[in-house]
Amino acid sequence: MTRIAVDCMGGDHGPSVTVPAAIRFLAEQPSAQLLLVGREEVLRPLLGEQAANPRLRIVPATEVVGMDESPSLALRNKKDSSMRVAINQVKSGDADACVSAGNTGALMAISRFVLKMLPGIERPAICAPLPTATGHTHMLDLGANVDCAPEHLLQFGIMGAMLVAAMEHKERPTVGVLNIGEEEIKGNEVVKAAAELLRGSGLNFVGNVEGDGIYKGHADVIVCDGFVGNVALKTSEGLAQLLAGSLKDEFKRNWLTKLAALFAISVLNRFKQRFDHRRYNGAILLGLKGISVKSHGSADELAFGNAIRRAFDAAENRVLERITAQMAQMQPQAAVEA
Repeated sequence: MTRIAVDCMGGDHGPSVTVPAAIRFLAEQPSAQLLLVGREEVLRPLLGEQAANPRLRIVPATEVVGMDESPSLALRNKKDSSMRVAINQVKSGDADACVSAGNTGALMAISRFVLKMLPGIERPAICAPLPTATGHTHMLDLGANVDCAPEHLLQFGIMGAMLVAAMEHKERPTVGVLNIGEEEIKGNEVVKAAAELLRGSGLNFVGNVEGDGIYKGHADVIVCDGFVGNVALKTSEGLAQLLAGSLKDEFKRNWLTKLAALFAISVLNRFKQRFDHRRYNGAILLGLKGISVKSHGSADELAFGNAIRRAFDAAENRVLERITAQMAQMQPQAAVEA
């Protein structure tokens, strides 16, 4: 059994979404066991007959981290929050991964404090899949580190490559660095230095990737600092919402366009499914001695279920072991070069 601790109290919707998503995931995945963390008096009535399921257990927690709460205050003052208790399950070995839709800053701070960093990794990074013309890519960092040194971007590349290698069974995933041009002379000094480190790392480095290359599928893994990554992510989400809303408005314009929508309904549904952000929900906080997954705070049942599935897949495919082994392999090389 792969055990996942679920922070049921976090997010915009809390148990009304997290508990049904957990029950649904458990029915679809027979080799999973879920630890539902939160206020027992709230969670138990929502379980119904599932309360007797031997693969489901409630872990009590008396506090909740607010979505706008200071990460430092949450770390210091709420030691019995559902978020912290869920992370503690990973630390103690009672769970193989944890999932939360709660405050991103608090989740990062508490995860780093409780789980600590993997050997050779200096900073954790937020990594999530994004849809492309050829499938999807993984991008990191998406907001954990505003400023990065070249060595940090190298570590992000290693972690992202090992994640893809483990979860998608690609032994040599391609890695690119996000830049303002494909030429080696482009970019600031940090990005150019990071490209040199990646080029000599032994990874399958394909060079610079421009912004449009993210969605063209130019690399399996794209690395950047958290400032650039978060801006790119939020811009993409906003554009997707704009296009979807505009398309809907155009089809509702008059009776002819409404009729056209009826003929195009199957195409529209496939388009919506392909680029539905809920399918890609679940960002892994890479670099920690444990798997911690961040779900969108506004996730619905489908989206949160996918975040649980991502945590399950990362644990099943032993992502941490792959990263640890690759870092250990590179340490002797770095020592020789020094």
